[in-house]
Amino acid sequence: MSDSQHTDTLPIPVPVVFPETEPFWKGARKGILLLPFCGHCAKAVWYPKAVCNACGSSELDWREASGLGQIYSFTEVFKGEGAYRETPSYILALIDLDEGVRMLSNIVEYGAAPLHIGQRVQVVFHNGSDDTALPRFKPV
Repeated sequence: MSDSQHTDTLPIPVPVVFPETEPFWKGARKGILLLPFCGHCAKAVWYPKAVCNACGSSELDWREASGLGQIYSFTEVFKGEGAYRETPSYILALIDLDEGVRMLSNIVEYGAAPLHIGQRVQVVFHNGSDDTALPRFKPV
């Protein structure tokens, strides 16, 4: 595993914002991780959509998440395409958030310490040049 942190070299792609995801991206720009929660069964929903995964209800409301979770799986990616071509490597991970959903993101600020499955992480936001912000995760 590379000991580089790559925090400054990861590009921030511009997301395509749909009505179902707009609250998520607005929250990210403010440095807040928002998730939709079901008003019927109280479960978090990820990825943002019009109905709950668990019960099918359309009674969803957005709430601030803790931003904490653990690494479910990860890989080090070398020499990507497009904007990632100049990045020596980066960590792509599945994060199990404490709210019960799994999110795909990057691990940043990990230094020389080896990453491991089950490792606790917290969200950090990286701002782009066009009023975009992406949630990424760093070890706690």
